Amino acid sequence: MHPLNLDQLRAFLAVVRHGGVNKAAGSLNLTQPAVTTRIKRLEEALGTELFERSPGRLKLTKRGELLQTFAEQFERLSDKVEETVVSREGIDRHLRIGASETIAQCWLPDLVAALRADFPNLIVEINVDISVNLRAGLLDREIDLALLLGPISEYSVDNIELPGFDLGWYVAADSPAKGAQAEALLREKPVITYARHTRPYRELKTLLFERVAPDVQMFPSSSLSACFRLVEAGLGVAALPRALARPYVEGGSIVEFDPGWVPDALRFSASYLGDPRSHIVAAAAKKALEVAVAYSEYKNHL
Repeated sequence: MHPLNLDQLRAFLAVVRHGGVNKAAGSLNLTQPAVTTRIKRLEEALGTELFERSPGRLKLTKRGELLQTFAEQFERLSDKVEETVVSREGIDRHLRIGASETIAQCWLPDLVAALRADFPNLIVEINVDISVNLRAGLLDREIDLALLLGPISEYSVDNIELPGFDLGWYVAADSPAKGAQAEALLREKPVITYARHTRPYRELKTLLFERVAPDVQMFPSSSLSACFRLVEAGLGVAALPRALARPYVEGGSIVEFDPGWVPDALRFSASYLGDPRSHIVAAAAKKALEVAVAYSEYKNHL
């Protein structure tokens, strides 16, 4: 038997976890032929087939099932060695981060800079999306770390709670926004808000139904920048993060108003799969907390 190759074992585990070569290739940042070649060479080294191949599916053979157990042990040991022995300058890894737009527009650049300072050779891939898609991407192993409206209630997921974002009501600067006029704004103008398949949209819809009227018109958007632009143009009002609204308020294009209530703050988490453990991903989640706390403290002192 030829010596075992860790890269081949990683490719093998990726195919097992993703259920096929295509998704495994994406998770490893490799091409499909490269993953196929690694599996073929692993089978040649072991002198046995690891998968039962049929159209549209791969199933482990009995020997493949045995190898999976040992390969996972190799994986955990390799991660531990990398964490405790290898210098951070020598770690050459690919980290896939999924982030909600709120975080992407606030402290995500600071996080990437901090990670690159800690791990100079780390390659960071960013995917900005709504939280429901980020959750699915994490559970499907398409991303390594999700910064989203959380936590994720799954036994396989570890969550680190992050500082939240307070919301405020905003309207174009030339609109009346005091006293009874402020309350009337929610009846007179469409409410611009987060995308339809998000928790903020659902919660705001319920609050508007209970506090204002059942027929309040809502304009959902997947872009926070678009939300602010629509408010600036006088096309509606919006409950949006104060941290992001500050430049628009200071620029005089929008103003905050008080209809007597405001939706709860947005709560986020840094979520990642606990098995298989990756010290890089765990370190990135902890760093996300540090960066988010520093950002929150800075904004609170402005």
